[in-house]
Amino acid sequence: MAETSTKPTSKDRTIIFPRGDVGILLLHGLGGTPIEMNNVARNFAERGYTAMCPMLAGHCATEADLVATGWKDWYASAEDALTTLEQRCRVVLVGGLSMGAVLAAMLAARQPQRVHGLIMFAPTLWYDGWSIPWYRFLLKLFINTPSGRKYRFVEQEPYGLKDERLRMVLAQSMFSGDSTAAGLEATPALALRELWRLVDALKPELPELRQPTMVVHAREDDIASLTNLEYLQRNLGGTVESLVLDDSYHLVTLDRQRRLVIAKAAAFVESVARSYERAGAHEHDRLQVVA
Repeated sequence: MAETSTKPTSKDRTIIFPRGDVGILLLHGLGGTPIEMNNVARNFAERGYTAMCPMLAGHCATEADLVATGWKDWYASAEDALTTLEQRCRVVLVGGLSMGAVLAAMLAARQPQRVHGLIMFAPTLWYDGWSIPWYRFLLKLFINTPSGRKYRFVEQEPYGLKDERLRMVLAQSMFSGDSTAAGLEATPALALRELWRLVDALKPELPELRQPTMVVHAREDDIASLTNLEYLQRNLGGTVESLVLDDSYHLVTLDRQRRLVIAKAAAFVESVARSYERAGAHEHDRLQVVA
């Protein structure tokens, strides 16, 4: 078995498990870290896939570092990681959690020849889950004011986790002051504005996104309601496989049903890889006949 290479440095917390020639690029959420996707990546690697969790620009540092970047910088990080993964893999799928799922969809939409499938874990087009304050809409109205620009969306219980033990561990890590472990304890308003800009840029491109897509969402998602899943089902241009969870909150890759999520996602990856192999074999046979 190939050696696992985990590469955290003082500047780059990217994680990669080099295995086979089918690769999965996994993008973390806004203000998060590659560790969010580590469990999924490790399980994919155990199944023989190469998995990579890149660190997005401005992350794993301070709120000021995050605010100094925008969604186009995050997209550039994802595209650079895609290029790295392509050097090893002949088939590449892209996935992501929360904002990372939205970013993964943008990558798939803009790189249709390079991305063969998409997995969206708890995609967040809107912060409209049951734990989000009702007055959230006011932020868009005053975000360009001095007070609005200074606003911080502080993480609060249940922190995206229905599993109480994991919730306690996550909270301790998040509020430890080490943003490389569990991400920032608060999301700056200007970073939220960049997410809104990313979503606005993605929406017109969804009908052109024709790669097979899997969307995983919790029925009781505390951050992003099922409206997000329903919107994607209506607007994505290709086939959409949906998995709705009944015993999880927002962090579906970590919560109580994580094993189910990983198993279903792995089956989806296998299906996409086989389809690509069949298509390649068909094209080879066609060229042989022409020759």
